[in-house]
Amino acid sequence: MLSRLLKEHQAKQNERKELQERRRRDAIAAATCLTEALVDHLNVGVAQAYVNQRKLDHEVKTLQVQAGQFAKQTSQWISMVENFNQALKEIGDVENWARSIEMDMRTIATALEYVHKGPAQPATS
Repeated sequence: MLSRLLKEHQAKQNERKELQERRRRDAIAAATCLTEALVDHLNVGVAQAYVNQRKLDHEVKTLQVQAGQFAKQTSQWISMVENFNQALKEIGDVENWARSIEMDMRTIATALEYVHKGPAQPATS
């Protein structure tokens, strides 16, 4: 009877050990699945952030190139406006020069006319 009780006790203990081992394996499998799901979820977010960062980097490079081109074009426009202003000043200078020459020529023409006709004779009555 004692040996039978011992055998039953050992059999129950073996069943409990097997049950405990099975539960331990199930818990490990569930924890592994949970860990993988969490890592996958995080990886999706990280991957999206990486893709967004690459897009931003590309946009920054494009913007830098466009800003450089715009600065170069603006510099050219400023140079053209400055040249145009200088040309306008020169036209104004030529206009003033032409008026001065015209006045000098009128003065000379009047003097030549005066010399050619002679002094005006006073009217005799």
